[in-house]
Amino acid sequence: MSANGLDAGQRAFYRENGFVHVRNLLAADEAAAYRAELHALAARQGSNDATWSSVQGGGTSILHSHDVHFRSAAFTRLLTDCRITSIARDIIGPNVQLHHNKMFIKPPEKGSPFPMHQDYPYFPHTRHSMIAVILHFDDAPEEKGCVRVYPGTHKLGPLAAIGQDHHLPEDIYPIAGATPIPAKAGDAIFMSYLLVHGSGVNVSSEPRTTWLIQMRDPEDEPLTEGHASRGQGMMLAGIDPRATPFRFAWAEEAA
Repeated sequence: MSANGLDAGQRAFYRENGFVHVRNLLAADEAAAYRAELHALAARQGSNDATWSSVQGGGTSILHSHDVHFRSAAFTRLLTDCRITSIARDIIGPNVQLHHNKMFIKPPEKGSPFPMHQDYPYFPHTRHSMIAVILHFDDAPEEKGCVRVYPGTHKLGPLAAIGQDHHLPEDIYPIAGATPIPAKAGDAIFMSYLLVHGSGVNVSSEPRTTWLIQMRDPEDEPLTEGHASRGQGMMLAGIDPRATPFRFAWAEEAA
């Protein structure tokens, strides 16, 4: 990684494969501090389970929280860290807008998998500028249920999903057939929201802790207004170039 974002090889890899694994985006001590922050947040909010409906009943669970920047100032600052936004600008363009963010903690020995899917069905956009970055705050080897991808599937466009959780057919896109991306604490994976991806069960003796940020070009219009989140529309880099009149927030809420 260059000081100003992705190098030419990484940009070409992203265009071809729909993702790029950026190693050591954060230093080890930074990753450890963010990990502690998320685990403290999880302890404050109490138990919850974000296991997808298609894999419920298997005795696994996963902890989550959306809009983490509303619960920890450390993550408010990290949202606009130039190490993240410089790479996002290389992929999206000069203007980068927040869509939402969320933490995931896969518990040891029984951390839930994510069936293979595209993020597109949850928040479809006109020009498909939406990307995600997954920041790893502890090591994520295969036994922890690391991210797995089908490289190049972002070129297929939106695929027909099934079920309440919008996963893809397991006979076509099994988790076992996907390419694993083992990661170290401090690594980041940037990916298109059209890339087919998922993750396996955490069968290790340690949690797997990640934070995901979804970002877009502010001029890329959503096809639906679902998946609203607190702070959505915050500019992480550049400007919102759309010409819109000023309105007080409470006036928008009343409209």
